[in-house]
Amino acid sequence: MTKKKAGLLVDIIMYALMLTQMLYVFTTNNVHEVIGVVFFVCLIIHLIIKKWWFLTAFRKGQSRSRLFFNILTVILMLTVVLLMISSMGVSRFLFPWFTFLGSSDLHRYMATAALTLAVIHGCMHCIWRAKNTRLAIVLTVLAGIAAVSIGLFAVPYMNRHLKKVEIGSSDKVHGSKVEWVGEKPLVVYFTRVGNTDFDPDVDAVSGASLLISDGELMGSNRLLADMVGDMLDCEPVAITLTGERYPSSYNATISVAGDELRAQARPDIEPIDVSGHDSIILIYPLWWGSIPMPVASFLEQNDFSGKTIYLIISQGSSGFGSTVSEIEDLCPGANVVPGASIYCEDVPDARETLLETIRDWSE
Repeated sequence: MTKKKAGLLVDIIMYALMLTQMLYVFTTNNVHEVIGVVFFVCLIIHLIIKKWWFLTAFRKGQSRSRLFFNILTVILMLTVVLLMISSMGVSRFLFPWFTFLGSSDLHRYMATAALTLAVIHGCMHCIWRAKNTRLAIVLTVLAGIAAVSIGLFAVPYMNRHLKKVEIGSSDKVHGSKVEWVGEKPLVVYFTRVGNTDFDPDVDAVSGASLLISDGELMGSNRLLADMVGDMLDCEPVAITLTGERYPSSYNATISVAGDELRAQARPDIEPIDVSGHDSIILIYPLWWGSIPMPVASFLEQNDFSGKTIYLIISQGSSGFGSTVSEIEDLCPGANVVPGASIYCEDVPDARETLLETIRDWSE
């Protein structure tokens, strides 16, 4: 096989892998990560085959289209390098020890940028060979728009509406116990179910903090709370709105949550008495990198002086956001201890992670 044919084959494989990666909703996380490694191996082979380009890329006397292509290629390579780093940063299987640039949002934006630039990069070859250059340019622009749309809109939509999570509660919740030293903590959680007026045909997806447990709609954080409650043999308590509930649509809920955050609203909730407990395990989702405002209502309604608040969160981005400092500000005199930050897709299988966290806290 000639170098030209080998290069073309590698290019086709790389484009196929990129599209497969963008459609990760249909693969498991582990498969997604393995395919990612295969893609970067193909990229190295591609660069070896095209090594001549580095010697000729910016010679004088090039046409404007060739110069544009070369600049685009440099930007594409830099974007792919950032994509590789962010891929390792969000890895939960192959590189769990690597946390630099570990933002799922950043990773998605880098993947979208890489796909878009790669599509335009490939289409440039077609423009040079096309009889109707103007039509080829129009098609290239449309292909670029399609790539952006896939990354920013189609992928999130599919993740929320095509990926249903169905579990058996007993299989996920019950297991090993933890002997807590001293008085057992109060387990408090906030989740969408019970605080949202859902449509009868609502889709249950992990990305929207929902799943189907034994045929019934359940909030992901309720599942985490049930796991912790089973470990400690105690009954979790829900933070429940008494006023206006959140809308059924995930996007609408996010919009309302953003408005509440900007206004620092304090929605009305049912009172929860923490006075008889020295330790509280607080379980909540990360909204806009912050705590949901009903959680802020709970924290402001109680005196946590001298108490320890242990944190467990679910998130679709990374880490604890700004929630640790926010809770410290809302609860002066309390000892705030961050624990487990669970990626939303990992919630159904988070029991072992939570078990290690609770054991560390109870020592």
